[in-house]
Amino acid sequence: MAELLAFDRVVAGYGNAVVLHELGFALEEGQSLAVLGRNGVGKTSLLETLMGNTRVMRGAVRWAGQDITRWPAHRRAAAGLGWVPQEREVFPSLTVEENLTVIARKGPWTLQRVYELFPRLRERRGNYGNQLSGGEQQMLAIGRALMTNPRLLLLDEPMEGLAPIVVEELAVSIRRLCEQEGLASIVVEQHPVLALEMTHQAIVLERGTVVHAGPSADLANDTALLEGLLGVGIDETA
Repeated sequence: MAELLAFDRVVAGYGNAVVLHELGFALEEGQSLAVLGRNGVGKTSLLETLMGNTRVMRGAVRWAGQDITRWPAHRRAAAGLGWVPQEREVFPSLTVEENLTVIARKGPWTLQRVYELFPRLRERRGNYGNQLSGGEQQMLAIGRALMTNPRLLLLDEPMEGLAPIVVEELAVSIRRLCEQEGLASIVVEQHPVLALEMTHQAIVLERGTVVHAGPSADLANDTALLEGLLGVGIDETA
């Protein structure tokens, strides 16, 4: 497979504050990556840097062979980066269908396909964004990103604050995007077991740098290593 994305010894942060230290990793076309680590180690800042929302002091971000380190956020989105932020940020005064169509770009992901992935959105298509439950808003945020027809889907804490039954439903949908649709993705998630089940590869961050990288399945099967890296006990609901 061809390399889609690479961070090459990236040092980045906000103002003069450095959050990412010599961060390096690569992602191939169609691959999915779990980004794990304790709170405050730079997981969200990794996504923010990819979207052009931090100050890169050294290193380079490469996208499909191009150096995009200095590209503005809108150019990155147009190039195929689809972001689902932690806050979801659905448009509250627009209906579900308007949320999905207002930023749509031509490609295989259409309104019909998003409704097939999330049937509940079809049922709620006339409701406004602020009339949806947390789980429905997350489905809408993912669906809206898909309507931009991205090459890479960025998911920042997609399961945060959701009921277990909704988490299970969303996990199935995200796995489908990775396994059946072949959409490359990066998943930042506090539920390590769940994140590893949804992805091909994993990296663990500590103080803004990668301290472990390898297949998700291998890390999921090594409970002692996973607990050591994250510093907490791991169980099926962690």
